[in-house]
Amino acid sequence: MAAKGGAVTATASPIPKIAKLDHFTVALGDLLDKTTETGSPQFLNQVGSLLAALIREDDWLPSSYAVPHPQYYQQYCLHRDPQSRFSVVSFVWGPGQATPVHDHTIWGVIGMLRGQEHSQRYVIGSDGVPAPEGPLEVLCPGDISIVSAHHGDIHKVMNAHHDQVSISIHVYGGDIGTTERHVFPLEGGPAKDFISGYSAPVLQ
Repeated sequence: MAAKGGAVTATASPIPKIAKLDHFTVALGDLLDKTTETGSPQFLNQVGSLLAALIREDDWLPSSYAVPHPQYYQQYCLHRDPQSRFSVVSFVWGPGQATPVHDHTIWGVIGMLRGQEHSQRYVIGSDGVPAPEGPLEVLCPGDISIVSAHHGDIHKVMNAHHDQVSISIHVYGGDIGTTERHVFPLEGGPAKDFISGYSAPVLQ
């Protein structure tokens, strides 16, 4: 699921902060300060409520962090927690673009901002072959989805539209751009390690 176009982590000039994103990251930091059970269903539901408030209005994401690529989905880092406890990412999907079957190894909460996504969860057989688990999940603007050890950490995601861009906002329990993860080939066999990086300088 590597974000194509290179992992860039520095920028020559500062980028203005965004009030709504700032409010979200401060609130999530406060929540993390108060909990000892990060990754629990209750905690992730609380993160989901905070994220739902952020994506309720589609008027805050900088246009430069909503740009699709003609071939590959883009993974833009909007915020990295100074204590490395979480990261906030905009996923920008060109028409028909999709990920391979992959995991995250850390918790994640996904909020649909624009367009529509389809997500299919998988389980991995003893032969390494991914098998679909449960129904196809359809995410529309305002919808929230969770990936974790409890909810299921392996899935494939795709832009449901073949004629327009879709954008989702993801929050992860660590710096997802530097986290070692795995892709699971559809034909089975050993999983392939990868580190996604980011598609542009980190916003803040």
